[in-house]
Amino acid sequence: MKTVTRNELIYPSYRTLLFMCCGVTFCCYLGSYMRMPVVPLYARSLGAGTAQVGIINSAFFLMAGVLSLPFGILSDRLGRKLLASLGLLILSATSFLLYFSKTPAQITWIYLFFGIGLAAFGPTMMSFVADFSPPTHLGRSYGWYTTALYTAMSLGPAVGGFVAHELGFLQVFLISGAVILFTFGVVVLILPSFRSTHSAGSEKLTTSRVAKSFMKNRPLLACWLTTLGGCFGLGMFITFIPLHAQNQNLNVGQIGLVFSAQGLCNAVSRIPFGHMSDRVRDRRTLVVIGFIGFAATMAGFGISRTMLHFIFFALTLGISMGLAFTSIGALIAEVVPPESRGLAMGGYNTCIYFGMMLSSALMGKIIPIIGFEKGFFITALMIIFILGVFFPLMKDFSPSKKQYHEVPLK
Repeated sequence: MKTVTRNELIYPSYRTLLFMCCGVTFCCYLGSYMRMPVVPLYARSLGAGTAQVGIINSAFFLMAGVLSLPFGILSDRLGRKLLASLGLLILSATSFLLYFSKTPAQITWIYLFFGIGLAAFGPTMMSFVADFSPPTHLGRSYGWYTTALYTAMSLGPAVGGFVAHELGFLQVFLISGAVILFTFGVVVLILPSFRSTHSAGSEKLTTSRVAKSFMKNRPLLACWLTTLGGCFGLGMFITFIPLHAQNQNLNVGQIGLVFSAQGLCNAVSRIPFGHMSDRVRDRRTLVVIGFIGFAATMAGFGISRTMLHFIFFALTLGISMGLAFTSIGALIAEVVPPESRGLAMGGYNTCIYFGMMLSSALMGKIIPIIGFEKGFFITALMIIFILGVFFPLMKDFSPSKKQYHEVPLK
């Protein structure tokens, strides 16, 4: 008679939950990122200049950044399902509202609510993955999860660019809204209600006490700061590559393919890099290598002139992001107590959106003066500078000794 082990009882639930999270996240970001290469061009068609396009995206990034931290705390207190559902409902509504927008100012207001939706959804799902993942599988869990996320990010712009090219901008917004609304229904009907129970039996910590302890957590601050710098570069890609590429005579369909190449390469690299992150003695090395590649890619975009150039650097950006951010997500889950992961992931998402917001707002003012080439080169230098403070802040962190138990994710 076969003996049933403890792992066989635990991991089927782990695999099932991970599959569900991957599916929900894929659909959410597929619908959301259909709009990413389209909205800057749609805004330009309504009379927006480069600076105003930067303001539109910075409005989204600002709201997402401001609210990610408090929404992360709320997900710790109220449960993951409620916050994720709320975020999806708001995201769907913003897509439908874009269909009726007629001015750049209206798009700006809609993008404020777009930021609210992603702030509610993003940190909540990242915390959920950490909640049910075994400590020895954090890297690979985030590898699978972010693979789903970035596969959606790669397909979304390609689908959005194709639909915009064939049917027009407005049809993109209708399809985007329908996809996200379907995802909302799946979460409400299928995703189990879950609230972190790691802190059961321990002293209940107030939000203010947790926040104060986080400000003294130098390894966590290092992860947040590096994320901020990397996402400054990502904001350059999302906001200004459509305009820079259009200036080099790429059409909307080709620009969608550039976004797709970045997202696809980013997604494909996440699973092997996640497993690698679990196996190396120190994840910090992978973070440094990834961000050096990130900085080189930013400089490369500045000198890109042809479709081949843009595709090549989009691929290298995807690899660099896959290597760096998979390890950062696992590091954050390691350097904070389990009962505070929502707050930690909320801060992580805040840094993501603030980085992209600062890029959109600041570089939208600077690029018209110095040009795209110098703008991307300055971004590369800033990423290298921030990377220089990563190791000093991480010096107090001792990598945990990992025990490996290979569990196939079926």
